[in-house]
Amino acid sequence: MTKPVVRQLAITLMLLLLMVLIQEGSLDRIGHEQTEAGFKRALLVFAVSRGLNGVISVAQGTEVAVEPVGIGLNFKPGEILDPINDLVERFSWVMLASSASFGIQRVLLDVMASPWLTYTTVGAVLALLVVIWQPGGRRLGALGRLVCRLALVLLILRFSIILIAIGGERFYQAFLEPQYSESREQLERAAGNLGEVNSELQPNLPQAEDESLLDQARRVYNSAAKAVDVDARMAAFSRAAADISEHAINMIVVFLMQTVLFPLVSLWLLWQLLKRVLRARLKWLRHGLPETGAAP
Repeated sequence: MTKPVVRQLAITLMLLLLMVLIQEGSLDRIGHEQTEAGFKRALLVFAVSRGLNGVISVAQGTEVAVEPVGIGLNFKPGEILDPINDLVERFSWVMLASSASFGIQRVLLDVMASPWLTYTTVGAVLALLVVIWQPGGRRLGALGRLVCRLALVLLILRFSIILIAIGGERFYQAFLEPQYSESREQLERAAGNLGEVNSELQPNLPQAEDESLLDQARRVYNSAAKAVDVDARMAAFSRAAADISEHAINMIVVFLMQTVLFPLVSLWLLWQLLKRVLRARLKWLRHGLPETGAAP
């Protein structure tokens, strides 16, 4: 066989393989599974962030009353968490945006796997095969070039979203999963610790009018002990704030890498590929005798 015929056979086999993949649908299922896994992760972390926000808000609103020497003092130890609450608010926005990104990706997968686009792609590929095997065609006409570009663009679009979804999940599993697992565990633990501290910081019961001197002395002692205990609670709040800030930022990095940076890089590469296809002279489709010595 001549070299042009071998090239035609290779192109034909590759196009037939792509059509089999389109009709078989295994790549579509894998893409949906990977996207669904990321979507559930984003929703789970969004729920954790909202839970953190609620626990911190309760801590900020809890007022503690102490009377160390008979002088009443009221303060809110949870106010130390105010900067962290702002960070958690923004963290929840990022997680909501990440969930929306996975949702958009899922819709695009459904569009690319829709019957009308599948049939259009298969029809364009069959037309391209006709162009490839047309007899004696060393030069491509305008219609042949149009058919070729249309088929290639449809094939690229048909598989690009699937490959972006699968590639994003593989990227997450290879580089981001350990960081995600550790940060999620630490955030859930911090939320639980803050909840325990909130339950311990309960307001005092009002003073009874007929309180005896012994009861007053006991109340003063308990108030002084509680003041010391509040210092421990403040330290617990500080530790929780440090843990939350560190792991919330880590989680933001994880999801921005998977749902923003990786898709943007992939879309840029896709755009560059589409531009090359649309501008290509399609010399690889020409077949027949070499142009040297041919009749004009």
